[in-house]
Amino acid sequence: MSSKTVLISGASIAGPTLAYWLKRNGFVPTIVEQAPKPRPGGQAIDIRGKALLVVERMGLIERARALRTRMKGISYQDEFGKEILRSEETTFTGGRFDNDDIELLRDDLSNLLLGAVPDCEILFGDSVAALNDGPGGVEVQFQKSAPRTFDLVLAADGIHSKVRRLVFGAEEPLIRPLGHGLAIFSTDNYLGLQDLQVMFRDEGMGFYYLLYPVRDNSELRINIGVRAGLADDNYGDIEAQKAFVAEKCAGRGWEVPNFITRMWPSTDFYFGALAQTVMDGWSKGRVALVGDAGYCPSPFSGQGTSLALVGAYILAEELGKSPDDHLRAFAAYETRMRPYVLKNQAIALRDPDLSEEGVEAMVEEAKNFIEL
Repeated sequence: MSSKTVLISGASIAGPTLAYWLKRNGFVPTIVEQAPKPRPGGQAIDIRGKALLVVERMGLIERARALRTRMKGISYQDEFGKEILRSEETTFTGGRFDNDDIELLRDDLSNLLLGAVPDCEILFGDSVAALNDGPGGVEVQFQKSAPRTFDLVLAADGIHSKVRRLVFGAEEPLIRPLGHGLAIFSTDNYLGLQDLQVMFRDEGMGFYYLLYPVRDNSELRINIGVRAGLADDNYGDIEAQKAFVAEKCAGRGWEVPNFITRMWPSTDFYFGALAQTVMDGWSKGRVALVGDAGYCPSPFSGQGTSLALVGAYILAEELGKSPDDHLRAFAAYETRMRPYVLKNQAIALRDPDLSEEGVEAMVEEAKNFIEL
């Protein structure tokens, strides 16, 4: 057991999971989160394979199942809103129904995980401004809070990790763009969808929209995919991001103009260029990366949530085994995680001509490709 102090940057998925398991091993975690409160919104995400075991060991599996989405299928339609195909065996976000995967909303899972660490200090509305890694610990300068020294700093703050940038330098060499961007926001279910996803794709233009009702069909999550590079990300500038999405949707028919009208006032809007984090190592000194900060597989893989959960579990476990030797713990964490990460990142890089059965086989192998 250890009483070492650990600063965790990020309070979405990996951060609270890390805090839970570190507390179990006697560490004293503090979470810092840039948002002023738990972030609302986000897409439907999946807990799959060995990640289910992590949630089960946290005693949260039944509560996670109770929060799962209730989609009964997907309707593919043409540019005029006419249905061309319907499936009641699968959805775009969750895949086939005949497995143990749990699909739920990102904000629901985040709140569930945060609730599992009620005694953890959380600094909402703040972020790391500077780090000085020395022999006695990491001196942390915050944007708002008074400076403090921690034994370790763990970055779980996403693909645009500020901690990673402070320690490893500019993000561009570490990011593999995939040529697409994704916008997600909520509005009222003005279309009256009932437990059904609706999707339109224009493969030639790299454009799609995906709609699905949530919160007992009272709310609509709108997903819009467009071609985009890292330069189009406009990270941190929500109004510029909304303007970019509106430009990409110009001239589109059916309900797309109404989507944009509802996008402008949305308060949970998110946009990001789809990309992978690719690094030779996930730690330096007393700082280590977990989840998207170190190895984002991109939403194209459907495995980002599972990598975050499993990565947090293994990092905390290895620190628990070697509480007085963080370098050994970080090395063991990477040795265990890297093959699993590479398998899951490969899903997003697959041959576009691979059959649906081939994709399912890749996912099935990747989601269990690690021992816990």
